[in-house]
Amino acid sequence: MRRAEVAVKDALETRAYWRKDSGIGQQLADSTMIDAIDQRIIRALQRDGRMTMQHLADEVGLSASPCARRARMLEEAGIIKGYAAIIDEARLGFGVSVFVSVKLDRQVDDALRNFETQVKACPEVVDCWLMTGSRDYLIRIATSDLAAFEAFLTGKLTRIAGVSSIESSIPLRCVKSANARQV
Repeated sequence: MRRAEVAVKDALETRAYWRKDSGIGQQLADSTMIDAIDQRIIRALQRDGRMTMQHLADEVGLSASPCARRARMLEEAGIIKGYAAIIDEARLGFGVSVFVSVKLDRQVDDALRNFETQVKACPEVVDCWLMTGSRDYLIRIATSDLAAFEAFLTGKLTRIAGVSSIESSIPLRCVKSANARQV
């Protein structure tokens, strides 16, 4: 296909795809509105969020303008939540990760809110998940060493009001890690 034919095809395809301009966020939130090109855009940006729009367009088979429109729509719909650098925690001096399961003495709104507020203020806490099952929260702590983890555990985590019990697990190695599931 010649470049002009590709541009016309891209324009028609993008116009047809985004014809319903009102409520785009809601339309995209329904994953049935994500087509193969959107999936390629998402996969490419997951691999390299710093690529230029032209490089992204070349990779997914669109010209730059329709590709930029699609990427913007995916951002506006909240499907692409942002762009970030992936940091090597060990190279920054935080080579020890510990997974900690926390059980609260009561699972009422105030206790949950208090625990979450306290945990959000701790730089050692990388991830915190409210869980189902026998434990209320699963958190991942990143520290420089086990002594720093112990200091965090005894100096901060166990002092949060409402914490009933804590169970720690130390991972041996990471088998797989991703920021989000691949589409």
